Amino acid sequence: LVSVPACCSARYNLALLAFFGFFLLYALRVNLSVALVDMVEPNISLAKNTTSNVCPEHSSTINIPRNTTGEKYSWDADTQGWILGSFFYGYIITQIPGGYLASKIGGKLLLGFGIFGTSVFTLLTPLAANLGVGYLIAVRALEGLGEGVTFPAMHSMWSSWAPPLERSKLLSISYAGAQLGTVVSLPLSGLICYYMNWVYVFYIFGALGVLWFFFWMWLVSDTPETHSSISFAEKEYILSSLKDQLSTQKSVPWRPMLESLPLWAIVVAHFSYNWTFYTLLTLLPTYMKEILRFDAQENGFLSALPYFGCWLCIILSGQIADYLREKQTFSTVCVRKCFTLIGMIGPAVFLVAAGFIGCNYALAVAFVTISTTLGGYCTSGYSINHLDIAPSYAGILLGITNSFATIPGMVGPVIAKNLTQNNTVGEWQTVFYIAASINLFGAIFFALFASGEVQDWAVSGYHLHRN
Repeated sequence: LVSVPACCSARYNLALLAFFGFFLLYALRVNLSVALVDMVEPNISLAKNTTSNVCPEHSSTINIPRNTTGEKYSWDADTQGWILGSFFYGYIITQIPGGYLASKIGGKLLLGFGIFGTSVFTLLTPLAANLGVGYLIAVRALEGLGEGVTFPAMHSMWSSWAPPLERSKLLSISYAGAQLGTVVSLPLSGLICYYMNWVYVFYIFGALGVLWFFFWMWLVSDTPETHSSISFAEKEYILSSLKDQLSTQKSVPWRPMLESLPLWAIVVAHFSYNWTFYTLLTLLPTYMKEILRFDAQENGFLSALPYFGCWLCIILSGQIADYLREKQTFSTVCVRKCFTLIGMIGPAVFLVAAGFIGCNYALAVAFVTISTTLGGYCTSGYSINHLDIAPSYAGILLGITNSFATIPGMVGPVIAKNLTQNNTVGEWQTVFYIAASINLFGAIFFALFASGEVQDWAVSGYHLHRN
């Protein structure tokens, strides 16, 4: 089995296009967190309460006339919580159907139209906000429906594209786009709000999503067999490396799948990791503004730093994971468990630490950054373990685990908002504590019950087919 060089190969082109797709997907997802600050009237009744003045005001703002042409809405904290959470109500519905559909019609169309739909609804966001908060919540939920199919569709495509020993590399490249999307769109959205008007945040990213869609439809195919310009050598290499891993049975073995402990190990890890991830993603800008008292312009860059670290970590750890497996020093399950432990216990420790350093801005930013960065190890840990235990059903498995893992996105920020009503440092420490303990539990559970082998139920009925 000769491996085929990576450069300009069809599988790396797929990884690269997927990278840009997930980049846009996350840009479309987080831009609202930034724009929301500008969409809401500065509430006078919410006069700076004494408790959040623990830290001295510190801003070296250059006085640029700030653009204030954007509409302002009088939404209270509760309404804002609903607006931010509504995305996940759509997102959770399409996870399992997305995985199932991808196994039937292929991931290309599903992923393409998922991102296309999300982009179109993003373009409609300013209109919806004008029509009223109900419309905005509906549009965000519809965006969630579109994004819900994307990860299962991608996992499903990788099950026929990724040679087992290149899995960590290829998947980490494609999913790292999500982190970079967060990195770029947080400060960029801040700047767009600052110099232009918050509506452009939605117009610019929405238009880019539509543009990406055309490239995706033109250049990508569902399987190596149907790819128009793949080299014969690469096609043979991919197909032969996967030949004992895929199942040919048409029906999905739901029951043994749902009784599989290795699957539940991924569910628990995925849920726990996302609790911290979503709590930070939606509330980090608030924490920086209310407790550390950074202004929005600085805020965008500092909020983005942790995700930049995470992006680097995902790319590097993917290379390391496959290196460890390929040189045969480590079994797949050992690599998955170690990476998951680093990627979940590391963040827990630094997150708790971040709550205890008072007004030391530099340290706070450093700790939150290290915490999120270490989380990047999980991509080569539990995050692609679906493909190890059941490549044929990877899309469906991801749909199942991501459904559970979406719950933290719905309840985490709401709970955190309720716990931090007075914005005291103590309240934020509680939020960090909860996230850390959930992370710790998930890491231990995964380390105990995960597997790196293709499960029996995933290959039964397999017979060789060589043309």
